[in-house]
Amino acid sequence: MSGFVKAKKYDWKDTNISLFGSDTDRQVKKESAETEPAWKGAGQAVGIQIWRIVKFKVVHWDKNEYGKFYNGDSYIILNTYKEKDSDALLYDVHFWIGKYSTQDEYGTAAYKTVELDTLLDDKPIQHREVQGHESSLFKSYFPTLELLNGGADTGFKHVKPQEYCPRLLHFHGEKKKIEIKEVPLCRSSIDSSDVFILDLGLEVYQWNGKTCNKDEKFKAVQHLQTLKSERNGKPKVESLDEREISESHKFYSYFNDDNEEEPDEQDDPDFVKSLFRLSDQSGELERTLEGTGSMPRSTLDENDVFILDTGCELFVWVGNGTSAAEQRNALPYAHAYLKTTKHPLICVTCYRQSATPDSFYKAMED
Repeated sequence: MSGFVKAKKYDWKDTNISLFGSDTDRQVKKESAETEPAWKGAGQAVGIQIWRIVKFKVVHWDKNEYGKFYNGDSYIILNTYKEKDSDALLYDVHFWIGKYSTQDEYGTAAYKTVELDTLLDDKPIQHREVQGHESSLFKSYFPTLELLNGGADTGFKHVKPQEYCPRLLHFHGEKKKIEIKEVPLCRSSIDSSDVFILDLGLEVYQWNGKTCNKDEKFKAVQHLQTLKSERNGKPKVESLDEREISESHKFYSYFNDDNEEEPDEQDDPDFVKSLFRLSDQSGELERTLEGTGSMPRSTLDENDVFILDTGCELFVWVGNGTSAAEQRNALPYAHAYLKTTKHPLICVTCYRQSATPDSFYKAMED
């Protein structure tokens, strides 16, 4: 895989998320949060703030890099906003997990997300994002979402042009929502419906598939301009049209036929939307199936936690009267449940009853 030394990919289905919602007392967590230097100023003004996990520490991410995420890293993203005609600050907090992020980084990001939530008096809506399965809300924060190989320290700015490892970038989308994703440097990665940039450091090619759209072309041109500016105009850039270049063109000589990427998860045609109840009323924490398909909101009980799996996204609903044990274990149980499904990587959103949007109830009833 280009651009970095490939780390061992762990099995997401075996990931330990026990740190998320641990038994640490809430007040202790808040005191810890108040002494965390990275949280200074967090959530005090409208806007996006991003931190990266580095050796168990939370580090501010360069604002010039917002929208870029490396698959060897874990990040925390806080969106602070106000609703119309209101001065109250509202929050969404996400932790984003790269495909090759370590379990230590993953666990730290999850725990620190809970800590930030506690610091902001439990006001944020919490989200888990997994690379390649990001929610539409998460994507909406960035004009361009760029997913790159390696850790953040392997970017071009940190190496000499002559030593630069080739990258193949895939531009896909339309209008203002174009996603840029680094893909394996293999001929099989090329798709006639999209645009690709082959970045060799001092030599850069833009390859326009024969059925690509104008938005993908425009975003690729913008990206090239940024690259040239960052490299003081040194790179030689060439634009190629699939319909006009021959198979003998130099561009194709840089590709190989090996593709180590794992195939995407397959849809489960037998899946049915399901609602589970998490309760400790019996004296032990138990998860039971409450219903499938369309369900009225009256199914919910404020004394328990409910987990709604739509197949595309998983929601955790925490009732106002839930016990401390139920609240602590809501996210770990949701994660444990996902490990048993054919879609363990879908995004997870946690709502408290007092701040549940209509979209959640609509997802239940549809």
